[in-house]
Amino acid sequence: MLYLLRYGELALKSEPVRRRWEGSLVRQLKALPGVEGVRRERGRIWVEGEVPEEKLKKVFGVVSFSPCERCDLSELEEKAVEFCRREGFGEGQTFAVRVRRTGDHPFTSPQKAAELGSLLQRTFRGLKVDLERPQRELFVEIRGEECFLFSRVVRGAGGIPLGVEGRVVSLFSGGIDSPVAAWMMMKRGCEVVPLYFDSSPFTRPEARERAERVVRILSEYHPGLELEVREHGKFLQRMREFLWRKGEERYTCLLCKRRMYRVGEELARERGALALVTGESLGQVASQTLENLRVLDEACSLPVLRPLVGLDKVEIGELARRIGTWEEASREVGGCGASPGRPATRGDPERIRELEKELGSE
Repeated sequence: MLYLLRYGELALKSEPVRRRWEGSLVRQLKALPGVEGVRRERGRIWVEGEVPEEKLKKVFGVVSFSPCERCDLSELEEKAVEFCRREGFGEGQTFAVRVRRTGDHPFTSPQKAAELGSLLQRTFRGLKVDLERPQRELFVEIRGEECFLFSRVVRGAGGIPLGVEGRVVSLFSGGIDSPVAAWMMMKRGCEVVPLYFDSSPFTRPEARERAERVVRILSEYHPGLELEVREHGKFLQRMREFLWRKGEERYTCLLCKRRMYRVGEELARERGALALVTGESLGQVASQTLENLRVLDEACSLPVLRPLVGLDKVEIGELARRIGTWEEASREVGGCGASPGRPATRGDPERIRELEKELGSE
């Protein structure tokens, strides 16, 4: 099997960056099961071998790909007819021929498409040209003296190759939002370290199990992805008792998340990560108002990236379904038993710093 792969924005980079990123993409493709060889030219990569399409769909940097057949330019007409016969071109169908060429040739792409279209109409009686919504399509890429024939264009993961932009730590609950946020950073070239906070007894054991299952799904896009776990329940217990005594239970979520940010920053420094990632979306819950996001950012000296900040629940859910995490991430595992009844929506930074100082001195 031969696949023609296309990438997008890599081609727009400077020559040194393009070569480096393209090299990273090729190494990741070579690591896929069934790959026998990888060849590249500017803007195109060919993968040979019995590679499952589902694997190719999950390689970041690949915009689209097509199972294809190769032939020499001198035998294009003969091979095109054979290819279309196998693809089921026949009487009464509508069709289109799409030709793209590179190199020095005495014909243009439209001219060659018209020639092949006429040949197919003579061969398969009753075929009708429809360039807008054809039932059958023949795609031909002519690159020098080589031709590649295909009938399908499969959407890939897009983005840029995994790892070319460094590493980030993702605060990872395993619910709907945080896996999508992690995936979006993978798509932008970041290796991700997912960090889960075990808040037992305020959360059920099923919550951690769900996070582990979701990480396994994301590992299809990010080979080697593993969940980092940090104990968080003891801190929550001590903090809740302290805030109850102070009559400041409304600040539970903010102090909790500020502590998560700090632990995430510690892990980031251990793992050489350059930023934190969260699944927060502006205004979605009490801790995600603009005022409270500012309070949270204050707890961390690293950049805090929020790729979902402008999306609503419906849009996030659509992405979760597309990447395959929805079914597991939407499983009911119970909420957080530490959440207050009336959380603060406009945290007072000075008061929060005072509370943290007192809590730390106990």
